[in-house]
Amino acid sequence: MTPRQIELKQRAISWTNEMMQYELDCEMNNGLSADQHAKVKQLILNHGLAAINMPAEWGGAGLSVLEHAIVSEEVGKLTGALWDTLWRPANALKACTPAQREEYLLPEIRGERRDAVAITEPEAGSDPQNIQTTAVKDGDSYLINGEKLFVTVGDAADFLLVLASVDGAPTMFIVDKDLPGVSVKRTPRYTHTFVYEHPEFLFEDVRVGADKILGAIGQGYELTRDWFVEERLMIAARTTGAAERATLLAAEFAKERVQFGQPIINFQLIQNMLAKNTVDIMTNRALTYQVAWEADQGMDRKLLNAKAAVIKLGASEASNRCVDNALQIFGGRGYMRENPVERLWRELRVDRIWEGTSEIQTIIIGNEINKRGAEGLLDYAGAVPA
Repeated sequence: MTPRQIELKQRAISWTNEMMQYELDCEMNNGLSADQHAKVKQLILNHGLAAINMPAEWGGAGLSVLEHAIVSEEVGKLTGALWDTLWRPANALKACTPAQREEYLLPEIRGERRDAVAITEPEAGSDPQNIQTTAVKDGDSYLINGEKLFVTVGDAADFLLVLASVDGAPTMFIVDKDLPGVSVKRTPRYTHTFVYEHPEFLFEDVRVGADKILGAIGQGYELTRDWFVEERLMIAARTTGAAERATLLAAEFAKERVQFGQPIINFQLIQNMLAKNTVDIMTNRALTYQVAWEADQGMDRKLLNAKAAVIKLGASEASNRCVDNALQIFGGRGYMRENPVERLWRELRVDRIWEGTSEIQTIIIGNEINKRGAEGLLDYAGAVPA
């Protein structure tokens, strides 16, 4: 790593270590109090980690994709998804008009506003092209009608990025949450404990002006894909960090836990689990850093989409294996919610589902090989002669 990357990694470690004091409260109270959120916000600002995915000229941290991954790996070690308090505006907001930037993006970069992305619907999950939410032109504005599921951070956000169909053209709209016709249908409970909620939203004749279109009419899938690519890259980084924390905790416990007259780390079956975890972690870290670096070189968007699928698939599956092994090493203690490994075990399961299931990632990779060949996926950007 460069000196800048090392310093950045140390800042991320410092913030993560301070945030661990909130883990049990988040687990036991299903989130944090308003006072705790205020303290967390100040911690983020103090560590210079606000809006790490946004350009410095707009007030963001101005990190490269690789630097973003370095931070994500460290903060991914937190339970309760406390990493998500580290606000990162949806990258689709880079398509804002100057007026939209002033109203939405810049305040979010400063931590004054928060977005939530509303894409999934009852009949449109892995296939977003099946969206049934519509935006019908009515004079100088649009009327939005539909339903959205799994709107992560929807409880804390004050505006939503809603994917809707305009006469069959997928289009992204900025929708203020307090507009008439916007309501929460329900807020389900999930396997994991998450610092924010994932409400289901109803949109009933929600009127928005044409100035709330993000990008252009028909650009919705493009903006959605770019958002997915960034999220998949960072899922790979975060889950690798989570797997590392679980493995380190399990290894430490195995050295201290004595059974049959000796520490259980002396037993080959325990060593085997720890060795497999180490291989998974080291392999996925290296690959995640490689693809993040390649993204910084300006890789073709379609190829980057496929490579992001590779690392999202590899790291999310591997991290689940690692955390499951770690929990097994802890035995009954690993099944207690006070144990970070138990919390990671529950929380990492969703990483094989959201932002594209493992099966969808496999299809993306297969389609890339089918349409453009395996060469691009297997090559290393920057290693090909000009």
